[in-house]
Amino acid sequence: MTDVECSLPIDEPNEDVLQSISFRAAEANDIPSLISFLHPFVEIGRILPRTENEIGDLVPHGFVAIQDDVIIGFAALEIHSIKLAELRSLAVSPLFQGAGIGRNLVQLCVEKARATGIREVMAITSSEDFFKSCGFDFTLPGEKKALFLSNRER
Repeated sequence: MTDVECSLPIDEPNEDVLQSISFRAAEANDIPSLISFLHPFVEIGRILPRTENEIGDLVPHGFVAIQDDVIIGFAALEIHSIKLAELRSLAVSPLFQGAGIGRNLVQLCVEKARATGIREVMAITSSEDFFKSCGFDFTLPGEKKALFLSNRER
């Protein structure tokens, strides 16, 4: 396992816990563990369900947080075009929430987008305060806004 360098300062609430956590690029052999890890978040409606193939598509652009060889956090980019990527499936084990893990996973995804030349990263979320604290906002410079139309049955 190769650790990924994270340039974002780690939050300090649980500094002792964070010292035992590593962040690395997700790998194909993580897929079964990611399916198990993400399942409870899907069950409570915090993230959308993903098939094994969809998780496989996210892995090459994703990052995991690991403690004692167990995944405790995940986030990935879904690259829509050279202009736009979406932050997907951000999840952190409830035992570790509030320690800065989610913020580090977001930063790793943003850094990957920047390194890839992607100009904009969006997040569709019900946790707007968290994403605002990570630098996201409702509009882009120049007042660009995303508008949505849902075709889902209610």
